[in-house]
Amino acid sequence: MPKLLNVGPFRFFFYSNERGEAPHVHVAHERKLAKFWLDPVELAKSGRFAAHELTRIEAIVSAHREEFLEAWHEHLKD
Repeated sequence: MPKLLNVGPFRFFFYSNERGEAPHVHVAHERKLAKFWLDPVELAKSGRFAAHELTRIEAIVSAHREEFLEAWHEHLKD
């Protein structure tokens, strides 16, 4: 599970076994978890995050989108 970034209480990562899915990133904080697609940046699913947290997280994902895509393709390359 490659860790990509920590911003405040949020930890951004992806799983190594997700090769068959479109590029995305997971974010966790305590028992909260969300998944964002990267192209385009869009919420895929969320568990327990409040709307204001998701807005903040989406802004972070958008700001780091290129970095996340590069890490995704580098780690999950065929």
